[in-house]
Amino acid sequence: MENEEVLEGIGLINNLFDRFDKRYHPGCDKMGESGIGAGTLLYVLIGQDDFSRHQSLQEIKSSLGDDALLAANVTALDGHQLPVAQLRTVCGTVPFLAERRLVIVTGLLERFESRGEASRQKKVTEIASRENEYKSIATCLSGLPESTVVVLVDGRVTNNNPLLREVSGKAEVRRFPLIRGSRLQQWIQKRVKEKGGNISPQAANLLARLVGSNLWIMANEIDKLVLLTSGRRIDEEDVTKVVSYAQESNVFAMVDAILEFKPGLAERLLQQLLREGAAPAYLLFMLSRQVQMIVRAKELRSQGEPEAEIQDRLGLPSEFTLRKTIEQADRYPLSRLKEVYHKLLEADLAIKTGKYEGELALNILIAELGQ
Repeated sequence: MENEEVLEGIGLINNLFDRFDKRYHPGCDKMGESGIGAGTLLYVLIGQDDFSRHQSLQEIKSSLGDDALLAANVTALDGHQLPVAQLRTVCGTVPFLAERRLVIVTGLLERFESRGEASRQKKVTEIASRENEYKSIATCLSGLPESTVVVLVDGRVTNNNPLLREVSGKAEVRRFPLIRGSRLQQWIQKRVKEKGGNISPQAANLLARLVGSNLWIMANEIDKLVLLTSGRRIDEEDVTKVVSYAQESNVFAMVDAILEFKPGLAERLLQQLLREGAAPAYLLFMLSRQVQMIVRAKELRSQGEPEAEIQDRLGLPSEFTLRKTIEQADRYPLSRLKEVYHKLLEADLAIKTGKYEGELALNILIAELGQ
């Protein structure tokens, strides 16, 4: 009985190696029955929507065959400092008992983004060096063996990126910009439906305004809403109750009250946020961060930057936070913003040195700024 099992095992291994020989050794059958080489060998996934980028990468993985076999043939590389020789070696490695090898390179395109101004001599030298480098990489990527699939993954990449220009004609380029407005609301409706829920248009609009374009956070908030409602339709009240970004709206309101010399209103908002579980250190951080954002938005507005650029430069996740920040930047003078910011620094120091407890420090801060 044992001999039969051993012979069966040997036969299975021989069969696997026989298939392996036919696929990858010169002079054998072209590429087996699976049609290796018929698909795309180079993908470029770029854009700030990293949630959709991740989903696209998972789809590519799923298209390459058995997950268990592919798992042993996936290599992830950091492209920021990746030598061309290493990339060439990894791409040329034959997959182990599988049809495909997957190489995922993150940050390679970003490496060739413009780095701003430099001295003339240094700039000429850098350009020549970078040109040799990206052309060598492009040559490597254009000569991939039919058993290797390469995926370049990057965030924000400009259209004049030299490596992108070199490889775009040979690659399937998928772009994932942040989704906003009506497209974001459509995404919310679709996601809720996929999770077995139902949401009103008004609730989807509110959710889009509060959470914005970060789809990782959005997906998490949708999961919580579907769980809360248990089959009934999600409405605006559910969104306000569940979504953590609703707390941020009260932070904006407290900043307004402080800047407008309304200590009574600011104190009531502070107590409401504390009752909802916000820690004093968190609130102090949020207040300081928002004042910084207002100052930076004011500066960018004075330079004539469009709102979409301001949102990207400040890293504001939602239309709601962008709108409130711009409104505050237009409303309040720089002198008042500086005064508030210095008081925030004093409160932070008082907490860290143990002079005051967090809640007391915030109460004193509001009282002083209301004078």
